[in-house]
Parts: sequence; structure tokens; C-alpha cells
Amino acid sequence: MRQIILDTETTGLEPSLGHRVIEIAAVELLSRRFTDRHFHVYLNPDREIDEGAAQVHGLTVEFLQDKPHFSDVVDEFIDYVHGAELIIHNAPFDVGFLDRELSLAGRGKIADHCSMITDTLRMAKELHPGQKNNLDALCKRYSVDNSARTLHGALVDAQLLAEVYLAMTRGQETLAIDLEPMAAAGGDAGEMATAALAVLKATEDELAAHESYLDALDKASRGQCLWRRLQSEEGA
Repeated sequence: MRQIILDTETTGLEPSLGHRVIEIAAVELLSRRFTDRHFHVYLNPDREIDEGAAQVHGLTVEFLQDKPHFSDVVDEFIDYVHGAELIIHNAPFDVGFLDRELSLAGRGKIADHCSMITDTLRMAKELHPGQKNNLDALCKRYSVDNSARTLHGALVDAQLLAEVYLAMTRGQETLAIDLEPMAAAGGDAGEMATAALAVLKATEDELAAHESYLDALDKASRGQCLWRRLQSEEGA
């Protein structure tokens, strides 16, 4: 399973008003593990940056003047995301901008190039209704260190979002142990030797993250979390 956690920075809030993407960053997960293959590029928008946007990401027209245009990197970008699940926080915002850029380059829409798009903001709202669900709030809730996040840089945000996503979906992955059949010494040919498995105890941080996840799951299910019910029965 290949997943791409993606974030963008832009010149403003509305692609329909001519605002452009000025930074794209993405990190790759294969079977829920980070790879060293990421995508990161700054882009020349050929326009001014709204003051409010500049205060958020800190990028300037002067810095971007010698950077490539989206049309210069569109093929590389499409190759990178091709066939993957895209995971984006507040996906409609980024998708709207990416669709605009791809349309200007004559390359369709982002959904044409990936298998699906997952919005982690929507996921977070379902897990934590009525609470703050921006990236900073989620980092705090899931004990993800965001101390390096002084501005909303796309690459830092993509890396943080990947860790938040893994924490939010912990427990959904399956654990499989592949055992090769081995003839037990002195036994029948059809017997299989049982390998001794090392037992690793969870760290305090892992236990705290587990409890936080169970709290969120129990709240979202209105007290129907099976794990919590089993804990209550054991303690009774």
C-alpha cells in the first residue's frame, strides 16, 4: 500500500481569483512505513503573494523569482503521485489549487492521477467532534513533536501530518508473521518448528498514545469501544 502525505503553500486562498501554488511537499509511506523518497519544490507564481498568506508561510516573491514554474515540474509531480492514495489535511483546499495548476498545464485533475484522496481534517472531526482539529492541535493530542514548526512550511507540515495520520489510524493495520515451514528436529516431516518470539514491552510514550487513542475511539463511538469495556470487566 503506497500513500503520499501532501501539503501545499499558496499565494492566497482562492485559485479562482488567480492565486497559485508556490510550494508542494510530500512524503511517502509504504505499508505504513516512511521511505526516503519525498517530493519537495518551490514554485514561481508570477504574481504577488497576499500579505496574510505570507505571514503564514514566510515565502516571498524575491525568494521565488528563480524557482521553476509548475509546468516545469508537472511531469515529475504526476510520476510521484501516480497510483497512490493522497492524504491531505483539509483536502478540498489543496485539491482545488492542484486541480487549477494541472488544468493550466493541460493535465486534467489530481484525482486522475491518484487512487484516492483522504482528508485527515474530516477524519479528525469524526474522531474529535467539537474540538480543535488543526495540525497543531492534533500534534498535541497525539504527542507528535511539532517544536520545529514555527511557520507553515509544506515539507515540515507533510512530515508532521504523516505522523499524526499514523497515530490517528493506529490499530487499523494488520499484523502478520510469516513463518517458513521447517521440519522439527526428530519429528515428522509435516511438523513445523515454532520460533521463539521476543516480547517487547510498550514504552511509556506508546502506552500514553494508546490510551489517548482509546479515549478518542470511546468518545467517537459513544462508549461502545470494546477494548474499554473489556478493561472495565477485568477490573470489576
